[in-house]
Amino acid sequence: MSIPPEPAPTRRSGTRIVGRALTCAVFALAGLLFYISAQTARGTDLRTDNSLLSLGDVIRQRSAQNQQAQSQLADLQTRAQQLTEQQGHDPADLARLDGLRSGAALEPLQGGGLTVTLNDAPPNATARIPGVAEPGVNDLVIHQQDIQAVVNALWRGGAEGVQVMDQRLISTSAVRCVGNTLLLQGRVYSPPYVVKAVGRTDALRSAVDADPTIRKYLQYVQAYGLGWKVQESGELNLPGYSGTTELRSAGGQQ
Repeated sequence: MSIPPEPAPTRRSGTRIVGRALTCAVFALAGLLFYISAQTARGTDLRTDNSLLSLGDVIRQRSAQNQQAQSQLADLQTRAQQLTEQQGHDPADLARLDGLRSGAALEPLQGGGLTVTLNDAPPNATARIPGVAEPGVNDLVIHQQDIQAVVNALWRGGAEGVQVMDQRLISTSAVRCVGNTLLLQGRVYSPPYVVKAVGRTDALRSAVDADPTIRKYLQYVQAYGLGWKVQESGELNLPGYSGTTELRSAGGQQ
């Protein structure tokens, strides 16, 4: 009696061959992925490549470039003014020109006025008033609207000129905050923020005290220790604006 052949070993052999082929394919694909990753990174860490600048680095770089350009512009404006005076124009025309330059904040300004200083609270600040919730991150820093409120209040109080940090404000100036830094006319500043205004000190102080946004800010001063100081000065010296007068957007210059 003949014994028929058994097909089972053939099936098992075919399964092993398929399994080995799939294993080789997986290793080949993994090797290809490693090669592509290495070529993309070119020997650097994709997560910590220092050549990628953060937004803050870009802003600081542009700020330094703008400061240098504004210094050059100030020199050119001084030379243009000297050439204008050398042309021997009518004294009345020169007087009108001086008046326009003064009104446009292009000339230095001296006089009595007010200095307002705002500052972030200490990073470990806690609630100072019983019943007040513990502060969040945004409760401890100066915001754009806080600086804007002070500037607007000083203008309403009849300020003849306003300076934020080391820059004189003009009609197209705009106060912007990027994170916890101030961006003003191409330069970046960190707190404390100092705002100066020349004018009648009593009128300036009354306008600051009456501003509703400042009153709300003072609640955070009491609750969490944000910085706030108002000083009257008999003699302030504000520089003339030395930047470009080009209007870049409806919101004003940055």
